[in-house]
Parts: sequence; structure tokens; C-alpha cells
Amino acid sequence: MSTWPYEKLYNIEVFKEESKRLLDGIARCRTIEAVRATLLRRTTKIFRSHFNGETPPAHELIRMRDCSMALMNIFSERSEARIDFSIVNAFWDIAKGRARQDLKPGFYAEMINWIRGLERRANFQFLVDYSKHDSATNRQKSIERSNDLDDLWESIDKRIKRYKDGLTQESIIKRQERRDKIIKSVGGKPGDWDNWKWQVRNIFTDPDRLLMLASLNQDQAQTIKTALKGRLPFGLTPYYLSLMDNKPGQNDRAIRAQVFPSEQYVNTMLSNREKGRHSFDFMLESDTSPVDRITRRYPGIAILKPVYTCPQICVYCQRNWEIEQVMAPGSFAVESEINSTVSWIKEHPAIREVLITGGDPFIMGDRKIESLLSKLAAIPHVDLIRIGTRTLVTMPMRTTDRLAELLGKFREPGRRDIAVMTHIEHVYEITPETVSAVNKLKRQGISVYNQLVYTFYVSRRFESTSLRLLLRRIGIDPYYTFMPKGKAETMEYQVPLARILQEQKEEARLVPGLRRTDEAVFNVPGLGKNYVRALQHRDLITVLPDGRRVYEFHPWEMNLGICQTYIHKDMAILDYLNRLAEIGEKPDDYDSIWFFI
Repeated sequence: MSTWPYEKLYNIEVFKEESKRLLDGIARCRTIEAVRATLLRRTTKIFRSHFNGETPPAHELIRMRDCSMALMNIFSERSEARIDFSIVNAFWDIAKGRARQDLKPGFYAEMINWIRGLERRANFQFLVDYSKHDSATNRQKSIERSNDLDDLWESIDKRIKRYKDGLTQESIIKRQERRDKIIKSVGGKPGDWDNWKWQVRNIFTDPDRLLMLASLNQDQAQTIKTALKGRLPFGLTPYYLSLMDNKPGQNDRAIRAQVFPSEQYVNTMLSNREKGRHSFDFMLESDTSPVDRITRRYPGIAILKPVYTCPQICVYCQRNWEIEQVMAPGSFAVESEINSTVSWIKEHPAIREVLITGGDPFIMGDRKIESLLSKLAAIPHVDLIRIGTRTLVTMPMRTTDRLAELLGKFREPGRRDIAVMTHIEHVYEITPETVSAVNKLKRQGISVYNQLVYTFYVSRRFESTSLRLLLRRIGIDPYYTFMPKGKAETMEYQVPLARILQEQKEEARLVPGLRRTDEAVFNVPGLGKNYVRALQHRDLITVLPDGRRVYEFHPWEMNLGICQTYIHKDMAILDYLNRLAEIGEKPDDYDSIWFFI
């Protein structure tokens, strides 16, 4: 358990001490509107008071501005109208000495840090201080700055090297030993391993076998049994099983988290079964499906799903409502369904791009893939075909020379391009086999892009930065970093929006440009991708009593027509930091997180 003393840092007594200038006198107010007006006026006055004389340094000015905006937002009448909670009333009660048992440390943490930021009292440490060179000459300053950058990168490199990848000799040897053990356990021969169809035939779904091979404990095995009994999708390939260490640890935490469902996930899924499978359609894809197996949310692209299953199931899968079981036979589209989708695309010349996904389309045989691509390539207005697959990490032997050549022949430079979208979560997933699979595609001129789901299990300082660096070395472009969806069944994977902003603007910003080409997005249910780095795409509304920030996300087409917005209740930052402390991280290393709003 965590020993981080957050309850001593963030409580009502600390809050009252830190907020004296804001709270002073509001106990005498007679109406909540008088309290609101006072808090808004004082916030503005405190912000302006810092300009009486010397202008604050730029970094403090930006923090003061952001904290001022955050406080002004949560004090507003509009915020209270959107969410049934009044921060103004909470401040008033505290000033009058009324008990507010509903307010938790997470709430006080947000208020305390924002008030400190507003009043130029925030704790903040820089990785490097360039101001110490102000008195130097230009060349001398340049040399000293360059030396500082060397020191800065050395400190970054140490952090990056915390995360072991699958290309080290140690990892390779360890996994070869596990491979041999797995082959023996299923009665296979050494040559079977590189046959992707053998991998599919031997997918692991039996928790009793995984007890030994994956070092599961009895509780985890029982959770899997409960999931299977309730017909929840579960399964992992022999290859992916070989990536796990003999004893669960820091290195393979992210790998295990992707495939082994937690008790919370299983219980939530099963308890909501009576609502019907569409109740788990978080993205409301059923509302954007004009015909079976097609999803269309944007004007120029359509999603085509020829298969509703995978060789391996990710616990946090967006389409867990469509996937019945690993490699379920009835999940594959029949010829008439494919023809129907292709005909529909032909009828809509606005569609220039088709994303083939699912499920994982690479579990189809070569002839079926070739047939589908031939039909799409024959449509004059389709000039880009993307294929979404996770087999580069779950079953890299699927990318054979023949498959790569098959894909490559549909590239017609100047007419049509083919791209592969994959999903690699962690450097420990990347192996020589993955490198070989990527290389086969690249030799055919096929671009490969990665979509990272930024879950708790890959969110430590510089953890995803280490992935970006390795992805580029093996020929994959970072494309999207997805904010985990607020699905009830996957709350254990959640990360606060502020952490994603912090990672993008601090850690990712330190690596060279071509290694940080990914865009951070939140896929808004029914509305589409929201670029979280762009402040105009969302509003902070309030902070709930338990410390969760509430955001209102605007859709991508907000300036094109009248659209609905989406209210998102985020994960409490204090809960996230405490969870990091429980796995050995130092919350102080993340202290700027409060100021990413």
C-alpha cells in the first residue's frame, strides 16, 4: 500500500489556510449569488495584483492565468447548471464552518493547487534553468546552453532506460525459453511456432493451464473462469503468452493488463448484461452504422468490419460489445455481406478512404484479404485503404512475405495508397519478430502507424516516450495517443486528462520531431475524435466532491453546424497519483500535473 501522506497535504484545514484571501468575509454574505460575485471579483483582483510593479516571469504568468480561468469556470452559474453541484456553495459552507463530509482530499487537492498557482505560490521544479546564463556572451551562452541540454538528455535517458524492451539479449533468451515451454505444453514441434495458423489453433483460454504458464494466482484464474462462464471474450496467443515473465513484475505489467480481465471488469460486464449488448457500445457506433459492418462518422472515410473477432482480446477493447469470443466462427462476414458493403461505398463518392478493421482483419486468409482489397481498389473514388491489425504484436508471424507482397501490389503511387495501423502499448511488446514483420511491410512501400491507448499501465514518466523512440527505430510512425474511454467496466485503466496533457507537453516535447508525431485525442461517444491539446475543443466545468474534474467536450464539427456536446467525468488526479505511489512512483515527479487544465 501507498505511504504517500496525501491526507496530510490535502484536507480542509490546509485548504482554509491556503484560501484565506478568497474566503475572507464571505461568511457574512446573505445569498449564494453574493458569494459567487465575491469569489469571481477576488479571483480577478488577485490575478491583477501581481502586475502592480514588476511583471511576473512568463512561466508564472501562464500558470496564474490558467488557474484563474479554472477558478472562474467552476464558480460560474453555467457550470452549476450543467452539473448538479455548487462549488460556490461548498466554499460558502466552509467559510461559515458548516460540515461538508462529502468533500474528499481529491477536491481539496485541486482547490489548493489552483489557489497556490493563482497566488504565485505553486511548488514547481524545472528540469533545467536557462536564466543562469543571462549574463554570458552569445557564443558563451550557446555553449553553456548546449552543455545544459547534454545534462538534460542524460537525465531523460536514465528515465527512459527504466523501461526494458523486447530487443535486449536478456529478453530474447528469456522468451525463447518460455517459447519452448509453451510448445511442449501443447504438444507442438519447434517448427510450429512460426506458423500463424498453428498459433490460432492453440490460443489459450483455459485458466487452469495459465495458472502455471502465466504464473497467475488462484483469484486471477477464478476471475477468468467467471468471465468465460458469462461468455465474456477472453483469449491470448501462445506467442503473446511468451512475452510475459515467469514472475509478474514491472516489465510485463502492461502486457498482462491488456489480456487478463480484473474482477471489477468482469463483475461490471456481467451485472449489466440484462441491459443488452448495445449498453456497452460506448462510442454509439450502432447510431453511425448506415448498413451492417459499416461505421461512418466523418465525411471522407468509412470503417468496414469484415470480422468481429481477434486472435487475442484486449480487455479495454472499444468493441467488446460486438466481440462474442476469441475467433468466434460466426464473426466472419460472408460474401454477400462484403458485396453489400462494397456496393454501399460505391454509392458514396465522398468516401475517399476505407479503414478495414474489426476485430482484426489479418485473421482472414490471404485469399479473402486479396478479394476484399480487389473490390475496394476497383472503386474509383477510394484512394487510401488502411488496415487495422494488432497481429504485429500478438502474432507477428501472420505478416508473411506473401501477405506483405499481396498488400504491396495494391499500392499505385499517385492513385492509391495502402497503410497498416497497429496498436503497440509498450516497449516490452516489441521483439525481433515484430521488427521483421514491420520490415516486410516497409519493403513493399507500406506505411505503418501506431495508435497508443494511454492507460494507467503505460503512464509512468517517460514510459510512452521510450515507446515513441523505439517505434521510429523499427519503422513505425506514432499516430494517435488515445485517452482511455470513460467506460464503467474499464475504470482501472483510466488516466486523468491532465496526465495526458502533461506527457504530451513535457515528456514528448523533449524528443526529436519525427518521434512525436502522435496526436492526443479523446474519442467522444457518438461525436468522434476530440484533439485534447486544443483548448477550444473543451471546457472545464467543475470539480466534483471526490476530486474528479468534469469537462464538456465539443464535437469536431462544432463550427460547421449545431451539435450536441458531451459531459465527461474524469478520474481524480489525487487518486491517480496515489495509485502511482502504490507501484513505487514518486508523486512529486508529477507535481506539475495540477496545472494542465
